[in-house]
Amino acid sequence: MSLEFLSAFKFLKKETFLHRLDPRTKLLLAITYTISALLFQEIMPLLLILITLLPIIILGRLFKKWVKSIKGMSFLYIFILVLNTLFIDENGLSFSIAMILRISIMISAFSLFFLTVDPNDLALSLITMKIPYEYAFSFSLAFRFVPTIAIETQNIIDAQQSRGYEMQKKGIINQIKNLFPLLVPLIVSSIKRAFNVAEALESRSFGNKKDRTFYYTIKFSLKDWIFSLYLILLLAFLIYIRISFLSLPLWLRWSLPL
Repeated sequence: MSLEFLSAFKFLKKETFLHRLDPRTKLLLAITYTISALLFQEIMPLLLILITLLPIIILGRLFKKWVKSIKGMSFLYIFILVLNTLFIDENGLSFSIAMILRISIMISAFSLFFLTVDPNDLALSLITMKIPYEYAFSFSLAFRFVPTIAIETQNIIDAQQSRGYEMQKKGIINQIKNLFPLLVPLIVSSIKRAFNVAEALESRSFGNKKDRTFYYTIKFSLKDWIFSLYLILLLAFLIYIRISFLSLPLWLRWSLPL
C-alpha cells in the first residue's frame, strides 16, 4: 500500500465551500456515505453513489489528492480482485468490483473529512456535541498524528533502502514481505511517541480542571443546515431504494441491475 494513501488524511488549509462547512456537517457526510456504501453489494448503485461524491470533491478542490489516495490503495484493490476471482465462484469478479467500489466510497468520504477539518475545530465540534474534553482531545490528537506517521514511514523506508534493503520490489508476495522491516520500527517509534505525549500532558496537569474556556466557538450556518438536509434526504432515499428492492420477488431481483 502506497504512502499516497496516508496523504489523503492530512489536513489541507484552503478557502473552499467544503472547507468552510462545520466539522459536524462533514462528519455527517462521512457517516452518510459509509452507511450508503454498506447498504448495497451490487456494482451499479455503488458506482452511482461514488459518482455523487465527485462534485463534492471538486468543490473542495481535492480531485488530484483524491486520485492519489485511490492510487495508493491499488495494492489492496489488486489483492481483493485476485483473491475473490480465484477462490470464489463465477460471481467472484463482480463481487470484487463491488467491494472495491464500497471501499473507495468509504475511504473517499472519510478522506474528505480529514482533508478539510482542522484538528482544533474537530476537538471543538466534538465538545459542542457534549463529548467529554478528554475523549475529544484524544481523537484530535490521533488525527494530528496521521501526517506524522506518514513522514516517519517515509523516513524508515529511506533508512532501510540506505542499508541496501530493496523496498520497491514488484509483486504481491514481495510487497507483503516489505511490510515487516517497515512495521516493526514504526510500531516501536509510535509507542515511544505515545509515552512522550503522555509525559508532556502530565507535566501540564492535563485534566486537572473540568471547566474549560475556548478562544472561539463554532456554529451551524445556513449552508450547513441545507447541506445536512441534503445528506439526510440522500440517505433516506437510498434506504428506501434498498428496502423496495428487497421486497421484490427473487426472480425479479436477479433481472435488475441493483
